[in-house]
Amino acid sequence: HQCARTRAQHTRGRASFVDPSTLQVIKDDGETMQVSCASILLAVGTKPFRPDYIPFDGRSVIDSDELLDIKELPRSMVVIGAGVIGIEYATIFSALDTAVTLLDPKSTMLDFIDKEIVEDFTYQLRDRNMKLLLGQKADKVETLDNGKVALTLDNGRHLTTDMVLFAAGRMGATDALNLAAAGLEADSRGRLKVNPETFQTSVPNIYAAGDVVGFPSLASTSMEQGRIAARVAIGAIAKEPPKYFPYGIYAVPEISTCGLSEEEVKERGIPYECGIARFRETSRGHIMGLETGLLKMIFSLKTRRLLGVHIVGEGATELVHIGQAVLNLKGTVEYFVENTFNYPTLAEAYKIAGLDAWNRMGDIKSEL
Repeated sequence: HQCARTRAQHTRGRASFVDPSTLQVIKDDGETMQVSCASILLAVGTKPFRPDYIPFDGRSVIDSDELLDIKELPRSMVVIGAGVIGIEYATIFSALDTAVTLLDPKSTMLDFIDKEIVEDFTYQLRDRNMKLLLGQKADKVETLDNGKVALTLDNGRHLTTDMVLFAAGRMGATDALNLAAAGLEADSRGRLKVNPETFQTSVPNIYAAGDVVGFPSLASTSMEQGRIAARVAIGAIAKEPPKYFPYGIYAVPEISTCGLSEEEVKERGIPYECGIARFRETSRGHIMGLETGLLKMIFSLKTRRLLGVHIVGEGATELVHIGQAVLNLKGTVEYFVENTFNYPTLAEAYKIAGLDAWNRMGDIKSEL
């Protein structure tokens, strides 16, 4: 719809480089055409990483793309990989009453998220009987004659399940682009290195944006990267984007965060205070019957400015935008204390958390 609104010409097909300024496109109907242009933006995304030691069969051992085509819900599932995609699917199937085991070689998960939020999230997962086998690796995966899948872990433990979802990473979908013809080279995971300010690759007229350039691999940031790259490509002034953007993890429950985590604030040596609100403290939370949900804000003791907002619970990915706006506009704790929020809403949690922080910080001192 947005392409139609901007009258952007759209052609379906598979493209590959002929030279740095020319693409060959094989259209869906088999017709081949060549397109020459001054600038090229690559936004090809990623595909699931499929290591040789995993016996993918599209039925009982699948990747995150094949998951969308399953015919029925499994009674049990082992998810290999505790990254964002693995956690999202693991919690979705757990909410659908599948017995889920989450397996990952790392002893921690979601390291870029505030530790207190991850601890609350982990508690909720364990509370609904999800098994978290962190710090353990699957050495062997094999399909049994009865259709089930057997896993042998590096500690000798054996697991049997109806389905294995391998979600331990993705690779840039660049293998069919003939990058060599354009003078480009991808890394071992198929990703392209770019200038983080202009999103230019090593070839000046070729740009890349989205998952193919790596972290944070979010749809929202990918669109902004593409917008900046397009403006640079046509010589338009591209303003520096806002310093902080939100992360959204669409697990059950949702997680969303914007700004600095408490661990990052500590590393920078910034004196700080936190404010906490639990969704069950809000009237809307009572109406919705929520027993879980947490909103955390971090403020500078020196400037009283908001440094970070972190949420786990119902509607977290929507609620975070209030904190994002205050953060990028350099707002202080007083914003949350002195402003009125609709009642009853979960957004009231901002006022509760703001008051919690303000009570710990005290009123503004005269010298400030």
